[in-house]
Amino acid sequence: MEGWKKNLREIEPYTPGEQPDKAGMIKLNTNENPYPPAPGVLKAIKEFSPDKLRLYPNAESLPIVEALAEFYGRKKEEIFVGVGSDDVLAVAYMALFNSDKPILFPDITYSFYDVWAELFRVPFRQIPLDENFRIRKEDYFIENGGVLLANPNAPTSVNESLENIEDIIKHNPDSVVIIDEAYVDFGGNTALPLIDKYDNLLIVQTFSKARSMAGMRVGYAIGNPELIRAMNDIKYSFNSYTMNLPALTFAVEAVKDRAYFTENINKIMETRSKTMEELKSLAFTFPDSKTNFLFITHEKCPAKDLFAALKNENIFVRYFNKPRIDNYLRVTIGTDEEMKTFVTFVKKYLTDNNYI
Repeated sequence: MEGWKKNLREIEPYTPGEQPDKAGMIKLNTNENPYPPAPGVLKAIKEFSPDKLRLYPNAESLPIVEALAEFYGRKKEEIFVGVGSDDVLAVAYMALFNSDKPILFPDITYSFYDVWAELFRVPFRQIPLDENFRIRKEDYFIENGGVLLANPNAPTSVNESLENIEDIIKHNPDSVVIIDEAYVDFGGNTALPLIDKYDNLLIVQTFSKARSMAGMRVGYAIGNPELIRAMNDIKYSFNSYTMNLPALTFAVEAVKDRAYFTENINKIMETRSKTMEELKSLAFTFPDSKTNFLFITHEKCPAKDLFAALKNENIFVRYFNKPRIDNYLRVTIGTDEEMKTFVTFVKKYLTDNNYI
């Protein structure tokens, strides 16, 4: 064995959802928004001058920072912008989790959390959710180096009350509590009102879901200026220009259009409600979703078999071959037409195989 190989960093990487590109497919596996970005975004794309690409973008991401500050009624010093919420969270790990005590997060949650912990050599402890996939808040009233919670959670779609979230923050005054709110716009309870009460709270959100810009990679964090300064110091230490110029330009337009933002969210939530009722009639069970996806299981039909059958029909959903959730499928809410096609196939499959 060559000596240099001993110095290679080995880590089990995060596995992203499959990104198929097939004619006529229905893609319900990566929680993308089925509708296009705001009209102002499309207009800005058409008017964007390629000549601008020869210039460096604003290093402080000020166009987006200022737009978000106005949207949320915050100071610009309270906002950090990164290349998707994944980038924001990775920077947060480096800037805010530097204790020899373990950070805490649930055993069933976004599977990047433990990958970052391994990558950045942050000690961690995974706290089991209860039998209903809910957090037991008392489990987080222990000594730790930080707390990270997705609310609403993924892949379970469960939303915890703001009271429980605040109680966890209140019991952890000596560590940073990060609330990952990637799906909060679809009916969840944002912890943003708590920022003025707790200087150890950081809220992370994204443009990928509600704002229909997963392909643009824009995420952000809101917290007290000290937390944001620490994160910016990390960012500028390895890449001063993390946000590209098109992203800076187009994301601003997405923030400006509140009416389109609300309209899109409402359409998805209406489709979600209809789909939930249809799946209940087919004997599926699932948590009450406050996200743009459902986490479904069937007592008789194995999730892995249904996943394969759907894939064979060019209908893509997400299957997790992991303990406790290996009989569940995560199904993104698409358009009414897409969900009708999905439900129609599932009903036929269940009937043909005598599951209903």
